[in-house]
This record gives sequence, C-alpha cells and structure tokens, in this order.
Amino acid sequence: MAHFAKLDKDNVVIDVIVVNNIEMLAADGSESEVMGIAFLIRWSGGYSNWKQTSYNGKIRKNFAGVGYTYDPIRDAFIPPQPFPSWTLNEQTCLWEAPISMPTDGQRYQWDEPTTSWVLINAS
Repeated sequence: MAHFAKLDKDNVVIDVIVVNNIEMLAADGSESEVMGIAFLIRWSGGYSNWKQTSYNGKIRKNFAGVGYTYDPIRDAFIPPQPFPSWTLNEQTCLWEAPISMPTDGQRYQWDEPTTSWVLINAS
C-alpha cells in the first residue's frame, strides 16, 4: 500500500490516503507516484494537490500527518513547530529543542517559559 498526503493551497496536509499499489503501476510495471496521483485525481473528483509519503522516510524525510507542511524546496514533510524556541534540523526536517533532553531514564517535558526540560513527577 502507498500513502498520499492531500495538501491544501498552502501545502498543509489535510488528509492522508492509502492507495493500493496496483493503482500506482505504470505501463512498464513499475510503481509511479504520477500514476498514484492520477488515480487520486480521478477518485477525488478532480482534486490535484497530492504528494506521496512513506512510513520509512525513504521519500520526503517524514511520514506526513494532518497539520504537517510540505516544503517543495526541501522536498520534505515538516511537522508543526511544537514551541517557538525550537529550530528546524535541515537534515531531518524535524524540530529540535535548544538544549537536549536529559538521558537519565527519567521523564521530562519541555517548559517554554524557561526554555528547559522539567522533570515530570511520577505519582
């Protein structure tokens, strides 16, 4: 099965659709994103803003989710920025905190006002 992101006019993902691999077959028997998009255009009654996505990250860096943005320059799906202080890693197209989360085996959550990781108290 192949997965396709339905994008709005601003390239924000509004849905992710599963397409049977048979719908992606080109005349030579190879799978083709173009064929998948052609199928989706027919299936959707003419909606044409689709991009293929994959769970394994082999194409477009990250699996698309609703609310993600497709960046045509990076050819990548980018999740929403979780906090204003976080920056985009250009290699992974994922957001990173200004400091790394502690790796001591405890649970932490990001605190934006202090731009730090705060221990979650287990109760």
